[in-house]
Amino acid sequence: MSPNEKLDKVDLQILRILQENSRLTTKELAAKVSLSSTPVFERLKRLETNGYIKKYIAILDADKLNQGFMVFCKVKLQRVNYDIATEFARIIADIPEVTECYNISGSFDYLLKIHAPDMKYYQSFILNVLGRIEYLASLESVFVMDVIKHEYNVHI
Repeated sequence: MSPNEKLDKVDLQILRILQENSRLTTKELAAKVSLSSTPVFERLKRLETNGYIKKYIAILDADKLNQGFMVFCKVKLQRVNYDIATEFARIIADIPEVTECYNISGSFDYLLKIHAPDMKYYQSFILNVLGRIEYLASLESVFVMDVIKHEYNVHI
């Protein structure tokens, strides 16, 4: 499938179903889209190869794993150029507490989503991990008090 080709209604149906339950077997998925297993298997492989399906994951309960203290941390760098941005991305990719990182517009350069056990851990994390990044100018932390909606699905 070239980048210009569109997904058909069965491809979209497969993607919607997999977003709800990626543990379905090919046979179960085929039954849901009213096709036999072979064409569904071929469609899955094509969707994976072409990058529509990035990976299959298990979604864990952060609270049960003592990682339920969630913070959005806005990061401003002293200056930004290609080398600094590349180095910052490399550093952030290696920090397990940072589960998401976005390059954003506005008065900050990046938005990080961080999971930690508690405030004390987060304070230490700011001082000993993020605080050691060379080009860091400032941080602003926003603490999550309650999650109202958290979807992993892409609306298609």
